[in-house]
Amino acid sequence: MIAQATAFKVKSWTVNQYHQMIDQGVFHPEERVELIAGQIIQMSAKGTAHTSATRRTSNILRNFLGNRASVYTQDPIQLDNSSEPEPDVSVVRFDPLDYSDRHPNAADVYLIIEVADTSLTYDTEIKAQIYAQSSITDYWVLDVNNRRLIVFREPNPQGYQSQLILDEEQMIAPLAFPDLAIALTDILPRTN
Repeated sequence: MIAQATAFKVKSWTVNQYHQMIDQGVFHPEERVELIAGQIIQMSAKGTAHTSATRRTSNILRNFLGNRASVYTQDPIQLDNSSEPEPDVSVVRFDPLDYSDRHPNAADVYLIIEVADTSLTYDTEIKAQIYAQSSITDYWVLDVNNRRLIVFREPNPQGYQSQLILDEEQMIAPLAFPDLAIALTDILPRTN
């Protein structure tokens, strides 16, 4: 006799519930988690290529942008009531309070960049979907293993309508700052 499968229900969390868990110490301070579509996702460990690319990208953007926008690394962005990812690099609207009273939201975002070494599928599928649904107009995935940049633009609720792949010899400018030409060789980790 084969037992019937019991239907399992997955608990979805809101941003407020997630913040309560953080405040109550449910997660270890060193534990890397983020809320994606109501699910608490444990993020993978950062390798050296990931760390290098994140640092290089954020430094270049800060130097280029000056006080035109804020550049954050691995800080929360509240997309809606069920998603609060922590992108590797985000370029957001300057806030005189430095977002001390709230996290930046989708309307504050100029550009989100995820650095992928072990997370390429997750970044190009799951995260691309939630960013598109939140109308993030410029989303980049820096694929450090294949030394390329995947650029997602033209969001709608079904996903991004434009996807462009650039190799390491090319340059790109953020949509919000077309005067900033960034060479991919400057943001990819250095090789021997």
